[in-house]
Amino acid sequence: MTPRARPRLRDLTSADSSRVHEITAATGVFREEELEIAAEVFRDCVAAPGPSGGGVGAGVGAELQLRPYYALGAELENRLVGWICWGQTPCTEGTWDLYWMAVDPAAQGAGVGSALVLEMERRLTGRARLVSVDTSGRADYGPTRAFYEAVGYRAVARVPDFYAPGDDQVIFTKALPE
Repeated sequence: MTPRARPRLRDLTSADSSRVHEITAATGVFREEELEIAAEVFRDCVAAPGPSGGGVGAGVGAELQLRPYYALGAELENRLVGWICWGQTPCTEGTWDLYWMAVDPAAQGAGVGSALVLEMERRLTGRARLVSVDTSGRADYGPTRAFYEAVGYRAVARVPDFYAPGDDQVIFTKALPE
């Protein structure tokens, strides 16, 4: 058995826009309105000056540039197969939101999502005390919720009928080391 390839992580650029949209749509869980919002957030992220992910050396002792969102992509065999976007939560001290994450269904289970989350957390070490993720309570989001639990996030709240009748909001959080 050959070991699986580790995803190569990189900052994203506007040239990745169509592939990011393809990946996000391919998950099959986002409504059209949500896909439009993801595209808007992605455009804002890559339009800001500096690296989209805060730079290669971002993390402990490094300053992330002031920008509304940060994003990273993951490649397998030189093809973008996943992306993650996060930003500081307004009006909080040290709380950051994981806003968007999507992995191409063909690459799910290959460590792409875990690599993206771990790198985001590494870059936030020393800056964030808490990361929050909102997701859906629908049955088709079961694997998503299981993923967040597997990477150390804990479901802390459920808001009934938040997104739509029968579609609860489930909030996960993870405390980061100081």
